[in-house]
Amino acid sequence: MTQVKFTKMQGAGNDFILMEYDEYKKIEKKFPDIAKFLCDRHFGIGADGIFVPVENPSTYADLGWLFYQADGSTAQMCGNGMRCFARFCYDKKIVNKRKFSVETLAGKIVPEVLEDLTIKVNMGKPILEPEKIPFGGSKNLNYPLWDGMKKFTVNAISMGNPHCVIIVKDDEDINELAKKYGEKIEHDSLFPEKTNVEFIKIKSKNEIDVAVWERGCGITLACGTGACASVVAAILNGLCDNKVNVNLPGGALTIEWAGNSQNADFDVFMTGKAEYVFEGTINI
Repeated sequence: MTQVKFTKMQGAGNDFILMEYDEYKKIEKKFPDIAKFLCDRHFGIGADGIFVPVENPSTYADLGWLFYQADGSTAQMCGNGMRCFARFCYDKKIVNKRKFSVETLAGKIVPEVLEDLTIKVNMGKPILEPEKIPFGGSKNLNYPLWDGMKKFTVNAISMGNPHCVIIVKDDEDINELAKKYGEKIEHDSLFPEKTNVEFIKIKSKNEIDVAVWERGCGITLACGTGACASVVAAILNGLCDNKVNVNLPGGALTIEWAGNSQNADFDVFMTGKAEYVFEGTINI
């Protein structure tokens, strides 16, 4: 039996297990199977994913991370996870500055711990080319998708990981749509690496509601990259301004993007809370 120390955190209801690298090394050989056990909400700690900071990953970033999703798979990026990761590393003095860079499978991401302990993250530029998302459609915006039950008009966008954003009518229930159609769309053949799915409702030029089916997790209370992709899709469709409050079931995020349909070459910024839930030790 091995004792492992961990920290549980959440960002907008998206919850994560974080552990320092020395703790991870104790059980490294049991990953990725152990990730499924730890994330299980009945038999383990319960979480949407696990993060482990890695010092000196390369010459171009201050830190790296190991990221396991609840099903044991790995993914390129996680926006809410990045906020929790940034505060964890800052508070544990794994880094000694408020603004630092993290090497991810999606490239270098730069979070900043603000004075009020909210976290602002430079999420990088959205990827809109279908082959880079990757997406099998001939165009990434307003593309028809038939899932066998219902026809959707989808917007495919990558924030380092693929997203399928669907803008719905005012009288539709985004949470019910996510539950009913999310899994089928996640595995649609148009998305060769599967996809996250966001159903969004436009409230105003500066506010949207979003429900998320997260790749590898299912229904989650929030998704940071999904919030970013949703705002980018809304702006490209001329429905929102460049700073948008995003309401997710687990809380709110602020997303800023200076891009538009003529020039999308701008970074996306996400700001939100990262909060501690509890710390503990688990026997494995």
